[in-house]
Amino acid sequence: MATVKRRSKQTRVIPGFQLTFGITVAMLSLLVLIPLLSVLVNSFRLSPAEFWKLITAKNVLSAFGTSILCSLIAAFINAVFGVILAWVLVKYDFPGKRIVDGLIELPFALPTAVAGITLSKMFSDTGFPGSFFSGIGINISYTRIGIVAALIFIGIPFTVRAVQPVLEKLDGQYEEAAYILGASRRKTFFKVIFPEILPAILTGFGLSLARGIGEYGSVIYISGNSLKDGTQVVSYVIMQKLERLDYADATAIALVLLIISFVLLFVINLIQLRRSKRISVR
Repeated sequence: MATVKRRSKQTRVIPGFQLTFGITVAMLSLLVLIPLLSVLVNSFRLSPAEFWKLITAKNVLSAFGTSILCSLIAAFINAVFGVILAWVLVKYDFPGKRIVDGLIELPFALPTAVAGITLSKMFSDTGFPGSFFSGIGINISYTRIGIVAALIFIGIPFTVRAVQPVLEKLDGQYEEAAYILGASRRKTFFKVIFPEILPAILTGFGLSLARGIGEYGSVIYISGNSLKDGTQVVSYVIMQKLERLDYADATAIALVLLIISFVLLFVINLIQLRRSKRISVR
């Protein structure tokens, strides 16, 4: 018996650890590590004083503020409605369910520039539903509201796809036990279901936030890119620097974005690690 277990452990679908590990490291270096290192090296062309002056410039701070604020709002909205969408897809059967489930992936498949052009046209004064909101004094295109709308569109799949598998694997006996003990639907959700899906919600929130902060294609057309109106996003500022061949300033701003993304990634992995430990204890 021990011999059989030892052989099963030694058997691999893809043989050759050295070869596969070498290919993995090479691909990781070419696609991730070297590009990130180039950003770091180029940003070091600036002295600490120049770096600080650049990061604290009025237009850069305004762009960071706009990107982070709009991304936070969009991620929070996605966290709420993403859970609702995931709940409907898991708990209910209805005609066209597979189509709706497939449409959740549309923001991933659709080029972000196409999404940005479509959304800016829809929410403009001449589009629908933009004309309706414009009639009641609410302008969406070329405002921060439009940026939030675009970020909601590209970020909603993260929350849905993070929460949906957890709801599918959640044992229905917990709900039944709560109902038998006299708990209401609201109490059952917040006391039984919500704690189970909270790590997944936070994961989707973090991924949506990280995607939104660095988003360019879907927001560039709908934002208006006005420093006066506070609609410049940080990715647009980076593109401005690149168009002027100011690579040092562009990579310095990109480095700050990179640090923010790494912090978010660390928090997401920490949540997932704690979640896996919690499951393994059970």
